[in-house]
Amino acid sequence: MRVGVVYPHQEIGDDPGRVAAFAQAAEDLGYAHIVAYDHVLGADPTGRPAWWKGAYTHRDAFHEPFVLFGYLAAITKKLELAFGIVILPQRQTALVAKQAATLDVLSRGRVRLGAAIGWNHVEYEALGMSWRDRAKRIEEQIQVLRLLWTEEVVDYTGRWHRIDRAGIKPLPVQRPIPIWMGADEEVAVKRVARLADGWFSHLAPNDEGRAALERFRGYVREAGRDPARVGVEGRVAATGPLDEWVRRAEAFRDMGMTHLELRTAGSQLPDLDAHIAAMRRFREGAPVF
Repeated sequence: MRVGVVYPHQEIGDDPGRVAAFAQAAEDLGYAHIVAYDHVLGADPTGRPAWWKGAYTHRDAFHEPFVLFGYLAAITKKLELAFGIVILPQRQTALVAKQAATLDVLSRGRVRLGAAIGWNHVEYEALGMSWRDRAKRIEEQIQVLRLLWTEEVVDYTGRWHRIDRAGIKPLPVQRPIPIWMGADEEVAVKRVARLADGWFSHLAPNDEGRAALERFRGYVREAGRDPARVGVEGRVAATGPLDEWVRRAEAFRDMGMTHLELRTAGSQLPDLDAHIAAMRRFREGAPVF
């Protein structure tokens, strides 16, 4: 099982030295990857309809993930750069293909692109993208990304894309770059099973989570694919005693998860040193690396 860590966007400040120190500590401790989230804009929740219940607001800080990972690529050597996730339908597909390919070249093949449809229509509106067709559009986007990452010249006509004999250069090191997807609703989980190289899951390490994982593997088989070739990432929150972190990690391993991420954010840790100390405790105490 490959074990990584989630970058704590809101909790270690904006100083570039702190950003670098967190990533370098993760690499030095032997973590395999670092996960970064994506929000271009945060919406002020004041006066929104009752059904609008965003996880983040305008008060939550997020570095733009392509820029963040460009910085981290230059100061790390082995750490995989995992987008968990990019809200793909609110971005221009060809531009994402170019950005990801460039990052893959400059990091020497360390990119894993996570993609999903997001939850905040305010971002879509501000970025000039349609909210209502995002679920269908992401499927075409994934097809276009893979074409642009593997062919020097692409001639493609789809419902939302037209590429008239054009391509990106340089092509990425990985051809194609792995595309993972985030999903919770069953219809979205089925989409992951059909299209993605892996699933950023929110499964719990219990009977309910094991049952959901088996359903997912069944969907993968129904799509004519081999579940052994589709990764699944679980998450351990650094809350409670270390023994509980370890128990959850071991349960995910026993479920057959291919990847795991430690999330130190949300644990009321006071500063950067405390986040790094939590990473060190988990690295030394959890026999899953």
